[in-house]
Amino acid sequence: MTETDRLELTGAPGSPYTRKMIALLRYRHIPYVVYWGTGGVPEGYPKPKVGLLPTFFFPDGENGERVAVTDSTPIIRRLESEHDGRSVIPTDPALGFINDLIEDYADEWLTKPMFHFRWAHKADWKNAGPLLVYWGRPTLDAKQAQGWINEFTKRQIDRLYVVGSNELTAKTIEDSYERLVGILDRLLQRSGYVLGARPSSADFALFGQMTQLAIVEPTSAAITNRVSQRVRAWLDRMDDMSGLQPTEDDWSHDEAAPAELLNEIGRTYTPVMMANAKAVMAGEKGFHTEVDGAQWEQPTFSYQAKCVGWLREAYAGLEDRDRDRVDDMLRGTGCEALFV
Repeated sequence: MTETDRLELTGAPGSPYTRKMIALLRYRHIPYVVYWGTGGVPEGYPKPKVGLLPTFFFPDGENGERVAVTDSTPIIRRLESEHDGRSVIPTDPALGFINDLIEDYADEWLTKPMFHFRWAHKADWKNAGPLLVYWGRPTLDAKQAQGWINEFTKRQIDRLYVVGSNELTAKTIEDSYERLVGILDRLLQRSGYVLGARPSSADFALFGQMTQLAIVEPTSAAITNRVSQRVRAWLDRMDDMSGLQPTEDDWSHDEAAPAELLNEIGRTYTPVMMANAKAVMAGEKGFHTEVDGAQWEQPTFSYQAKCVGWLREAYAGLEDRDRDRVDDMLRGTGCEALFV
């Protein structure tokens, strides 16, 4: 096998979406080459329209020229169509839809506690700043590195408001993470993964965010260890699941299994995503809503409004019998409000 037969991507250890995708590639036995840090991309490679990590380079252009592609969720679906075996999408349509919803929760809500814990607490940003610089530029001398660290740290702290992290929302964000760790503990004890005895794309999405929350950031890592060392251990296993031998029967047949996680999604993700989508449609720059009985405010985010639209399209595209099953699983969780 030559390097041209392998998927190529650029990423960073501090990027939850990079960690999500590399673990998924390992599990699916898809050969890859990763260029750590944007500075590691070979000369002449294209740049994405939006500079996000990871960036994949697919041979989609004329004469097989590389095209830069971002956004982990559609990339995962593309890989499903291009690589056989070891799928991360449940074959059952109703369970597949629940997987999509949980994956989006991990990608779009858990980024809030991830960014919040990293930059809202001194112990965390003092830890993260140097790591993020040295992950990308390991040869910098200490003085030059410190300049990068100071500049990058200030910029990120100043951007906390973008994900909705502020004095008003801090407790809501932190409480939601602690609850999630407990919920995952009970799900993992039940079957080993979120939707059965094999990992789905929802598992990899949760894993990506939690490689930072449960390992890198001291404050949230301490919460994780206090609430569930099972979850902390699961992350080490998820990093390389290449040896797992999944079967079709490993998908969950218990439709009540993810109920507690769906309740948490309805409690946090759903009101924020709905309020954001409504504000984006109205052309507003920010929005207010209530999450878990507390006030929430943040700027609008047009991409997350698109996520709601994609989920609604997927819901509408279900066969009647599968939509009825989804409705049964969502009833009373708060998530059903997304689809009425």
